[in-house]
This record gives sequence, structure tokens and C-alpha cells, in this order.
Amino acid sequence: MKSERMLIALGFVLISVIWGSTWLAIKIGLESVPPFYGVALRFSAAIIILYLYQQMRGQAFPRDSASIKAYIVVAVLSFSFPFALVYWGEQYIPSGLASILFAGYPFVVALGSHFFLADERLNVFKVCGITLGFCGIVYIFWNDLAIRSGGGMGAILLSTLMQGTSLIIVKRVAKHLSAASLSLGGMMFGIVILYGLALTFEDFSDVHLDAKGLGSILYLGSFGTVVTFLTFYWLLKKVQAVYLSLVSLVTPVLAVILGAIWLDERLEPHVYGGAVVVLIGILIANGKDLGEEILHRKNRLFSA
Repeated sequence: MKSERMLIALGFVLISVIWGSTWLAIKIGLESVPPFYGVALRFSAAIIILYLYQQMRGQAFPRDSASIKAYIVVAVLSFSFPFALVYWGEQYIPSGLASILFAGYPFVVALGSHFFLADERLNVFKVCGITLGFCGIVYIFWNDLAIRSGGGMGAILLSTLMQGTSLIIVKRVAKHLSAASLSLGGMMFGIVILYGLALTFEDFSDVHLDAKGLGSILYLGSFGTVVTFLTFYWLLKKVQAVYLSLVSLVTPVLAVILGAIWLDERLEPHVYGGAVVVLIGILIANGKDLGEEILHRKNRLFSA
């Protein structure tokens, strides 16, 4: 149990760090590759990697009707339209503002969990923690809120709603699927939609696979997709959906820190204050479970 809790913690840190860098990587990639082609090529690279991964491990790829339905749900609500909306939206708004809007993800998941997952009801700790964490994100990126771009902002918000809904449905109907199969199946159906969008609305001559474009696709396809979603869907089997959704509160903070390291940007004092508020919010959201764990350890200690 102790080793599994350590793996869960490491998994949470891993996807937080990697996804914290993807907002910047997407922004860089858009300088060379249009949004729909960018995300389609990203998932094409990820599919190749995931297929080879499953072949090396000798894992079967389920093709029963229940699995196909799960793949289609993930394709539509997670891997196609939501990512297309994020890429398209980031053309018009700063990546920081995009990360604020996506920080509404835990609210969507929390409400969905409360009404559709019997074992994951809301409590005062979750509500207060998520709200406080979101306030911390807004405080960090307050200056970006002066930007007004209804189209870009609306795209990110719609993506947030769709991905939150996808997480709840996956938690209910895809328990029988491995993380690799669910990711691979979802992406295989998803790229059909993505290439359809790209061929309809974009010109392939605008795709420039220079260092920025190719580097963005390869990084986002391997680390930003394969590593993170394998970890994400594994974690989904181990923890409550709302706790996993809290990663969207951590990634904007890490994005700012990585920007300071990578782009030599200066961290303003309010960033540190906002980061502390976010971390306190996450601790509060986990307060009920943390309290039960401490009580359990205390009882074991005294009964020994």
C-alpha cells in the first residue's frame, strides 16, 4: 500500500510537470503548424508510439462493443474537438489566460462526480479547496484577464467542459480497459475527426516542419500525450476523479515557473503568493481523506 501511494504521488507530479510545459509547447508549435494539423500530427505520433508500446508488452487491444463505445466517447470528448479547441483558442489568447480558463476543469469534474459517481460525492473540503485553488490561479494570472478575445476564451471553456464530462464517463464505463488501450483507441478514432477538420479548414501548405514545428509535435506526441495519458488513466483507476482533476490547478503554476527557467522571465512576488494559495487549496480539497489517513495511522500506532 505504501509503495502504491508513492507511485500515485509520483504519477501526479509527473503529469503536472509535463502538462505544465505543454501550454508553452503548443504556443511555440503554432508558429509553424496550423492548429488542427498540429494536434492531428501530435496524435499521429502518439498512436505510433502507443502501438509499439502495446506490441512490445504483448498487450491485447480490445475490440468488443463496450470498448469501442468507450473509445468513441474519449475520441469525441477528449482527444479530438477539445484539443482542437485548445490549439485554435491559443492563437488568440495568452497561454496563461488559457490555463486560467482550463482551471475550471475541477469544478466540472466535481459536479459530475457528485451526481454520477456514487462513491465520489462532494463535501465541504472539496468545494472549499477547489474554490481556493482556482482563486490562486486567477491571482497569479490577473494581468492576463485584461485580454478580451471572446472566441479564444470560449473555445478553451468549451474544451474544459467536454474534457471534464469525458473524465466522468470514462470513470463509469471504461474500468475494464487498460490505460494504453483506452488512449490508443481514443486517439485512433479522434484523428479521423481531426484530419477532417484540418482538411476542411486549413491549407497543408501552411504546415512547416521546421525545428519549432517538428519539435513541438514530437514532444507533445511523446511526453505530452503518451507518457501523461498512460499515467493519467492509470491514476483514474486509483483515485477519485475530482482529486485527479486538481492537476489542472497545478499545471498553470508550473507553466509560469518553467517560463521563468526556459525564457528567463522574472517571477513577480504575487506568483509565489498565488502558488501558496493553490497548494493550500489542494490540501484542503484532500482534507477529508488526509484526516482519515492520519486517524487510521494513529489508531494503528496505539493498537500496536
